[in-house]
Amino acid sequence: MAKIHSIKAIYRLLELQKKDVSSQPMSKSQVNIKNRKARYNYEILDTYEAGIKLWGTEIKSVRDGKASLQEAYCYFEAENRLWIKNMHIAEYSHGNINNHEPLRERLLLLHKRELAKLKSEVEKGNRSIVPLNMYINERGLAKLKIALAQGKKNYDKRDSIKERDVKRDMDRAMRR
Repeated sequence: MAKIHSIKAIYRLLELQKKDVSSQPMSKSQVNIKNRKARYNYEILDTYEAGIKLWGTEIKSVRDGKASLQEAYCYFEAENRLWIKNMHIAEYSHGNINNHEPLRERLLLLHKRELAKLKSEVEKGNRSIVPLNMYINERGLAKLKIALAQGKKNYDKRDSIKERDVKRDMDRAMRR
């Protein structure tokens, strides 16, 4: 009889744990996919937050953290639409034959005046739009932080490496 009571108690505890986990709101820090090379290769001039038009299996893969921005870039198509190309979102593991293509082009969602400003800056020349990171916001929507950027020269890259090393050495010295 004692075993039956203990088994029931274990089941009750498991049920309470399931309820606690499912009732927690989705936090922004759960998914944070970064493009680490962007700040090294480009000088960031301005940043924007854009929504992404994703399919069902794509958002599920993003929530699992299975996406990459390493080779991704943004471009304008006719009708002032901003697209992102070469952003890899892995196929969803539990998807069926209707799963998405990993490297398909995806539409970015911005306000019209933001699109117009970005397009005019890009048309000036020597500027491009680069994705910095992707995350899930408080409402559970996928957002992409993009930047208007200008390419760095090799000597600028070396300078940024030197600055980073000096900062690291200063931090180490301060900790001692």
